[in-house]
Amino acid sequence: MTSRPPVSRAFILGAGLGTRLRPLTDNLPKPLVPVRGRPLVAWGLEHLAGAGVSEAIINTHHAPDQWKKTFPTSRQGGIRLTFRHEPVLLDTGGGLKNVEDFLAGHGTFLIYNGDILTSLPLDRAIAHHQREANLATMVLRSTGGPLHVALGGDGRISDIWGMAGTGRPGTFLFTGIHVVEPEIFRHIPEVRVESIITIYLDLIRKGGRIGGVVLDEGEWSDVGTKAEYERVNQSSDN
Repeated sequence: MTSRPPVSRAFILGAGLGTRLRPLTDNLPKPLVPVRGRPLVAWGLEHLAGAGVSEAIINTHHAPDQWKKTFPTSRQGGIRLTFRHEPVLLDTGGGLKNVEDFLAGHGTFLIYNGDILTSLPLDRAIAHHQREANLATMVLRSTGGPLHVALGGDGRISDIWGMAGTGRPGTFLFTGIHVVEPEIFRHIPEVRVESIITIYLDLIRKGGRIGGVVLDEGEWSDVGTKAEYERVNQSSDN
């Protein structure tokens, strides 16, 4: 049995404005707000390193100088960091296309929201993705927020937010983590403001292999509101 190459690179979405966390984010990008004594994204980088990631690129927009101040050596643990500034926010799909040069040619990669706090088993997500030979695999959970992703019995995503017009209700939450093949760039024609969800929906309609894997183990939190920010900071036992 041929072993799969390790997943060594990741794209961390760090360019959001974090308006719901103001005034914490007045002068800080949301992924840099302190959580349990560290920048929020440091927890994500540790999580990625545990899955074998050694290089990550982070898109920036708001207060970009704070990234270099936080990571002056452009390293965090065992991960070497690259920053790619977006003067105009490109959304998730456009932001991904904008870092194609960093990710293409290096095999399977991860996309990881910079404002989540999680310990879910990334190795299981990667193994599932590679076993199913998906173009992209969305990591899902059964609870924890809006259940907006419909997953078919064949393991493929059939609808997201009802936008594919299937009429199938969403029963899973999308965690903000994807496992993706570089072939995805062939389906993003140019750098423009576009959501990755729009790209996935187009592929779903065409029968593309956009899959999902449900991982309910471990902690997961979208640190996007003041209430959730306060909750995770009060949880010192995780």
